[in-house]
Amino acid sequence: MKQLLSMLVLLPCLASSPATAGEEFLLVACAPGYPGGTEQAQPTMDAFAAAVAKRSGWEAGALSAVYHEKEEAGLAALAAPGAALALVPLPFFLEHREELALEPLLDVAPASGEAETWSLVAKKGAVREPAGLSGWELAGLPGYAPRFVRHVALAGWGPLPDDVQVRFSSRVLSDLRRAAAGESVAVLLDGAQAEALGSLPFASDLEIVAHSPALAGNLLCRVGERLPAATGDRLSRALLAMDRDDPGREILASLRIAGFREVDREALRGVEGAFESGGDGP
Repeated sequence: MKQLLSMLVLLPCLASSPATAGEEFLLVACAPGYPGGTEQAQPTMDAFAAAVAKRSGWEAGALSAVYHEKEEAGLAALAAPGAALALVPLPFFLEHREELALEPLLDVAPASGEAETWSLVAKKGAVREPAGLSGWELAGLPGYAPRFVRHVALAGWGPLPDDVQVRFSSRVLSDLRRAAAGESVAVLLDGAQAEALGSLPFASDLEIVAHSPALAGNLLCRVGERLPAATGDRLSRALLAMDRDDPGREILASLRIAGFREVDREALRGVEGAFESGGDGP
């Protein structure tokens, strides 16, 4: 995952009490469809866990971390008793927050510093309004969360026809090539993918027909009651301070993230409401 792998790691050491001796916590990162696999990411995750534990004033080994690029594997890991923290994209959070009892702690700021914006791409001139997608496929990374696509990302554009097939796809290049060739497929791109759109040899055959509002990209969440509130507070303070020293900034830069920030609770409640009700979006 460019982003989630780009989110994976991590300030001055805080003068706060360490986690209780013997306590161990697992952070599970999951970003369905993004590049990278569990084994490939493990060295990064190990470095992340060690740095976070040290800078939070915890004992060595108190935090471990693992990454999964598949939704099913991530869900299984998060359902395990030891999983206390989740690092996940907004669509994953919305789709699974109730079953996993996810409580957002922090927002993850991408390297660009900008909020996430999703862009819907189709054959140039083929789609002017949502009704034009009737009978089409709508593919993209958040396709595993159709309500996010319909009621959050594209709600401001207008209601999608009921017969639009929203599907998960990590092969967006192939989908874009199909769209450029005139097939009835539209592709939902994240910010990085949309930025690269112009570099494609067939870019002149495509156009962006709709944008999402600015949204959170990825969230660090507590899983149920597995992480004590005081421990979560110390962790949050450590992560919020990570970009204030050179070693922290260096780690963040290597991971292509700018840092961590407070969650905009009001905006997130609006997104959650739109996701649940199918309303007018955030």
